Amino acid sequence: MAGSATSPAIALTIAGSDSSGGAGIQADLKTFTALGVYGASAITAITAQNTQGVQDVLVLPQSIIAAQMASVASDLRVGAIKTGMLADRATVETVVGGLGAFPNVPVVVDPVMIATSGDVLLQPDAIEAVRSRLIPLADVVTPNIKEAARLLDTVPATSLDEMEAQGRALLALGPKAVLVKGGHAEGEDATDILVFGAGSLRFSKPRIATRNTHGTGCTLAAAIAAGLAKEHTLSAAVRDAKDYVWGAIEAARNLEIGSGQGPVNHLYVI
Repeated sequence: MAGSATSPAIALTIAGSDSSGGAGIQADLKTFTALGVYGASAITAITAQNTQGVQDVLVLPQSIIAAQMASVASDLRVGAIKTGMLADRATVETVVGGLGAFPNVPVVVDPVMIATSGDVLLQPDAIEAVRSRLIPLADVVTPNIKEAARLLDTVPATSLDEMEAQGRALLALGPKAVLVKGGHAEGEDATDILVFGAGSLRFSKPRIATRNTHGTGCTLAAAIAAGLAKEHTLSAAVRDAKDYVWGAIEAARNLEIGSGQGPVNHLYVI
């Protein structure tokens, strides 16, 4: 006797491909799977990338980026969307246009600018498009302290109060919430600050001494999207995502993948 049909939560990632599997589309799909969410994807760029850096980037034609988004929208009941590497201004504009096919679907914007290795993943002329066109559509934006500063044309925050103030300034651009990530800050704890209209929340975890942190930003944003796809509140989605990423970093302490900054262990919960 056949079992009854089920409809899993679905999340869509719109991002670049990482050939080494630690970040980008690959990290997002691993995260969705680990958290029990069906993952769909629209690839914006293909990178030749490993744990040591990014060797080459091919931005896909805008027509195929738009077609991927339209194809998913026409057939799948997407519960949340996460955007990652968008590479250039044309891609940002294409994605903004494509999001119109997903009314009332929560959007998590990870404003990917620089890889963990330090390689540039967003062209300078695209930053204004992210700031003025994409961020206003977001339910939550997830910059690290360097990305927050770049979006605001200022210097990186050096304290939790400054992080919160910059989050508040980014909130003025139009998103529903901003999560300023403290992974690049100093101190024994890594604290992320969620800023929204009615106030703010802080999420802290002990900092882990490891070089295996490739893809942490992608993974956190994808985990938040997974929570939203399961209809969790934003604060619960952020809390659970923080816990998941911390566990993935802890579980990757002894992983030996590549000779540079290795990936986190996305599947440690399975």
